Amino acid sequence: MTDAEPQRAGQGGAQDAPQPPAYPAHWEADILLRDGGTARLRPIVPEDAERLLAFYERVSDQSKYFRFFAPYPRLSERDVRRFTHHDYVDRVGLAVLVQDEFVATVRYDRIDASGRPSGEGTEAEVAFLVQDDQQGRGIASVALEHIAAVARERGIRRFIAEVLPANRKMAQVFTDAGYTQRRSFAEGVLHFELDLEPTEQSLAVMRAREHRAEARSMQRLLAPGSVAVVGSGRNPAGVGRTLLRNLLSGGFTGALYAVNSAMKHGELDGVPVHPSVADIPGPVDLAVVAVPAGQVSGVVADCGRKGVRGLVVITAGYAETGIAGRERQRELVRQARAAGMRVLGPNAFGLLNTDPGVRLNASLDPLLPKRGPLGLFSQSGAIGAALLEAAHRRGLGISACVSAGNRADVSGNDLIQYFEEDEATQVALLYLESFGNPRKFSRLARRLAAVKPLVVVKGGRFARSVPAGHAHALTRIDDSTVDTLFQQAGVVRVDTITELYDTADLLAHQPLPAGERVAIVGNSDSLGLLTHDASLGAGLRPLAPQDLTTAATPEDFRLALHAAVDREDSDAVVAVVIPPIGVEGYPLFPGSGLMASEERYGSSFDTAPYAAMLVEASQHAAAAGKPLLVVHLAMPQLVDEINDALGDAGRVPGYPRPERAVRALTHSVRYAAWRRANAETGTVPEFPDIDTGSEDAARRQVASALGELRGRELTAEEAAQLLAHYGIRVLRALPAPDEESAVRAAAELGYPVALKATTERLRHRPDLGSVRLDLVNETALRRSHREMTATLGPEPGLVVQPMAARGVDTTVSAAVDPAIGAILSFGLSGAPSELLGDVAHRLVPATDAEVSSLVREVKAAPLLFGWRGAAPVDTDALEEVLLRVSRLVDDLPEVAELTLEPVVVAPAGVAVLGASIRLARLPARTDLGPRVLS
Repeated sequence: MTDAEPQRAGQGGAQDAPQPPAYPAHWEADILLRDGGTARLRPIVPEDAERLLAFYERVSDQSKYFRFFAPYPRLSERDVRRFTHHDYVDRVGLAVLVQDEFVATVRYDRIDASGRPSGEGTEAEVAFLVQDDQQGRGIASVALEHIAAVARERGIRRFIAEVLPANRKMAQVFTDAGYTQRRSFAEGVLHFELDLEPTEQSLAVMRAREHRAEARSMQRLLAPGSVAVVGSGRNPAGVGRTLLRNLLSGGFTGALYAVNSAMKHGELDGVPVHPSVADIPGPVDLAVVAVPAGQVSGVVADCGRKGVRGLVVITAGYAETGIAGRERQRELVRQARAAGMRVLGPNAFGLLNTDPGVRLNASLDPLLPKRGPLGLFSQSGAIGAALLEAAHRRGLGISACVSAGNRADVSGNDLIQYFEEDEATQVALLYLESFGNPRKFSRLARRLAAVKPLVVVKGGRFARSVPAGHAHALTRIDDSTVDTLFQQAGVVRVDTITELYDTADLLAHQPLPAGERVAIVGNSDSLGLLTHDASLGAGLRPLAPQDLTTAATPEDFRLALHAAVDREDSDAVVAVVIPPIGVEGYPLFPGSGLMASEERYGSSFDTAPYAAMLVEASQHAAAAGKPLLVVHLAMPQLVDEINDALGDAGRVPGYPRPERAVRALTHSVRYAAWRRANAETGTVPEFPDIDTGSEDAARRQVASALGELRGRELTAEEAAQLLAHYGIRVLRALPAPDEESAVRAAAELGYPVALKATTERLRHRPDLGSVRLDLVNETALRRSHREMTATLGPEPGLVVQPMAARGVDTTVSAAVDPAIGAILSFGLSGAPSELLGDVAHRLVPATDAEVSSLVREVKAAPLLFGWRGAAPVDTDALEEVLLRVSRLVDDLPEVAELTLEPVVVAPAGVAVLGASIRLARLPARTDLGPRVLS
């Protein structure tokens, strides 16, 4: 590649003169590589001269030839100066570092139309050099994302690159990047032109690479070939010794080492002891750190030199202790990532993997759970322990469990990536107390939920409190909105650990229901009615309960359950089972005619026939693709007998109360409906009148309006102008402070007109007389102006506006939450949205399918579709307005708030009567830029 070969280095002349550029610290980033390792990416500075020379010495002659198209064994002083001195505008160089040493460099040089170095133009030559033993780790791909983002920031729109045909790896990097590109071959060289504007394909490529890298980084933590417990002491009750013992008792299949700086040799619990990680003779994949906080930095440095791949830091005393601890935590992450390691913790409970080939229990839990389909992630150690204990008590199997503590590095987003790839995990369960990157969480959750259920307990539902130690951005939106966003992403949100496992048990072991029709069969009329009522209250469609009476035999149950499964109008079956009253081991209720006779049942009740019947019924239901649930009263052993009989063939979830069963079934029904709807997610439509020209004009208007301000409200005229760039026309309104102004405005706009007040206290308050409609002439207008001026008080802010067609008044709005991202909202104007909170939300960018469901989701939606004989209104036109607003807010991140009210939806067309827009310099949307570890 020839963008900056040494023989051309002098062509820039004065361009190479020393400059005093400001160092762009915001370009620095921790990056995750294809194999799950980490590296540091940052701008190259003059002080990097020695690093550059050492790096160049490690690069093979072939790689140098591919870079410079000629043998070039060493760099001259002039070369070193050129490659380490940049203006960070027209000439930029970035380096990728591991262990504070260069392993790759990438640079661009701005060029003019003739291909010569220039301070103007929108094109630049780009070139890479990657150390040979680091090739294949995806370094060039992620470096291209970052150098492209830098170039776009500096006004460069296209990269030019030349590659020798033999350099197939580099050619593949450009080919696979997903950017719009042109490729040609001339004079023995491949010529690439890459347009740097992100495309759907480039974003998809970036996110696919991110997914693979993050899943792989978790695989490195959860399936190590060797583990060292640093801080294993002589005290059997110590944390380090406990961790060592748990690894041993769990049957870890890899090499296990104990590290104790006070012991030069010997053993602990039969495990060899070494004074440091560096002294361990073999490789170490995972280090579990349980030393005082003051010693952790030295341990991390030791692990980095050893080539350890990941750290589990059990040690506390970090961000949860205050400002000083928070800085120690940041330094811990910086140090570990620079050495290529991910960090679980600090203040972590640990991690477990039940894979028979691994059997890893690097946690404080003494028991390795049995193997099963549930993957667990918890931000709390106490909750993590409770989740494991509850799973053991209920006989549920776990595939893997990670409890992250302060979540300084590894987060729930990483585990979502891993659970999607892990074949052993059929249902992912998360306990979350805060979001690190909620926008990314929503995207990842949606992708996972499309193939596996994701069930979440979210702490802080009301207080919005976040535990000490968690990096977070507090969200301003209501928790009901978070619920809506979870639903949009397919996340099953539950309130308690009990509900978490009730739901997970059903989702993991029974088919998803095809609908919401529920058949109820049982031997208790009362319990059947309670199940029926709970189903109705949850929004399901229960059939009339079938009461077999307490005299029902197992054969009666079997026949009834088969019939319920075979019904065409049932989607799920609930079996309600109680023991015969009066049998030994069960309560006696004197005077009850329901007591079973001893001649029929004997002196004790044998549940085995009932268990066998339910096993057979569950197999029949599974064959029909319908879930079967059991509600049992005072019969805890029944479910155990069923599942012991089924073994690995399946499991029937049992519930001691009908409302718990119905709640779990409701989650399953809604999730199944989301899966079906998500199969056709729709598209983000393109509008022919929104082109590059209109987008650029909108960006220029926003930049001009903001200037140096942190934020400001646009005037009505400015808001209308900005909306017009996206094809949204706001009905013109002219000020009418006095009668004569009103008359002139009406003459300009044309009768009939409306006269309305616009001050904050009167806006959208027709109940206060703030609007007069259908004023057909000057006389009516003057009279209305006098009356409104007299009754509304000083400065009502009167305006004259043309009359719009009659219809339904609605409100369309969008807001950017710093944690969640951009949110599109819709409701009917007035009491439905303002008083009753009847508003629906979607994440931006919204698809046509999402906008269609958004309009229909509000409770007042029937008013749009011909309620009580009224004419239906033009919802197609309404949906187009919503999609255009979504596009505007997605394109212009400075639009912090946007409201269109009212949007009058008529039988034919819509009219936007009012608009307000607030601009603000909001934090960058990190989920849309190049891949970084947050």
